[in-house]
Amino acid sequence: MIGASHAVRGKRGMRIKLVTRAGHAALRAAALAWFLLWGTVPAAKATRIKELAQIEGIRDNQLIGYGLVVGLAGTGDGVQTQFTVQTLRNMLDRMGISLPPAMLRVTNTAAVMITGTLAPFAQPGSKLDVTVSAMGDASNLQGGVLLLTPLRGVNGEIYAVAQGPMSTGGFVAGRQAQGNATTRNHPTTARIPNGAIVERAAPSVMPGKEVRLQLRTSDFTNAARIVEAINAKFPDAASPLAVARNAGLVAVRAPEDAPGGMAGFIAALEALEIDAEQRAGIVVNERTGTVIVGSQVKVAPVVMMHGSLSIEVQTRYDVSQPAPFAKGETKVVPEVNVQVREEEARSVSLKDGATVDDLVRALNTIGVTPRDIIAILQSLKAAGALDVDLQVI
Repeated sequence: MIGASHAVRGKRGMRIKLVTRAGHAALRAAALAWFLLWGTVPAAKATRIKELAQIEGIRDNQLIGYGLVVGLAGTGDGVQTQFTVQTLRNMLDRMGISLPPAMLRVTNTAAVMITGTLAPFAQPGSKLDVTVSAMGDASNLQGGVLLLTPLRGVNGEIYAVAQGPMSTGGFVAGRQAQGNATTRNHPTTARIPNGAIVERAAPSVMPGKEVRLQLRTSDFTNAARIVEAINAKFPDAASPLAVARNAGLVAVRAPEDAPGGMAGFIAALEALEIDAEQRAGIVVNERTGTVIVGSQVKVAPVVMMHGSLSIEVQTRYDVSQPAPFAKGETKVVPEVNVQVREEEARSVSLKDGATVDDLVRALNTIGVTPRDIIAILQSLKAAGALDVDLQVI
């Protein structure tokens, strides 16, 4: 199927599409799988500073470790996975058991990587969830038990240890060696809820005399509104407490007589609300046919033409059989049938000040498909009718 093209120009235009019967089926399938969400997000809404910014120094820390899973029902690593054999041998040596590598079989054992996230100010004794992922050629981790594994931070220090039975979100039914197995989800990845115990406090830094707010999305307007809200809530005769260093950082001087100390002052900051500015834009996912557009998106005056020309070619092969005792030959004769259908071009006009709601109604009147909408939006952007970011993912 030749891709559709659209004209966003003058008062005349036409879209030509050549499709076969298979192309029609594919287009209908894509239309059924498509989801279009036209947002009605207001230009500004009351949002807590807690949702817009985070405190510098108070953050999560990622942990990683390497370990062994045992107790698998013959679905572990094969003999070609040498690092599993080496790891198992080293562990047995520390336990006082010495065996030659040729005597080790690792079909019930799998080498895995363990990952987790250490929350800010996590104290020794608290627990966290971990994810276990197979490293070698293990086909299923179901029923396995993770052996004691240290989890390290980016600085190489051990912050937690993980151990325990795992829960997989998938399964394998049948025998893969015989080609009659059925797999659901990912049986080579598992989770252990509260499977790790924190052994060292998280490397979080409590702010001192200055609290630095890092905006999750840099925006000068939101930074200025945060400064205005903080200075209005905590007036200071000497100098304002808050100042915007740039679009992504707001520095706040902590008052000496803040109620509840530094923790209470930070809680009061996070509870403040501002009218957050939302950036207008359009997000298009061509793989799934999803288009997300905010209602604050404006469309410049434009005329769109939409038409269709479909040419369907069908080929059927007939067998020409001569009469008995005739001197003719049996041949396969193709029979070609060509059908042409053309729709009249339909046009819609958007006047000055048109919003996304007007665009939705206009596109519905011409009955466009999801793929057509994506192409129309790209054409509108190329023609200068959309003054927002068009992001294709």
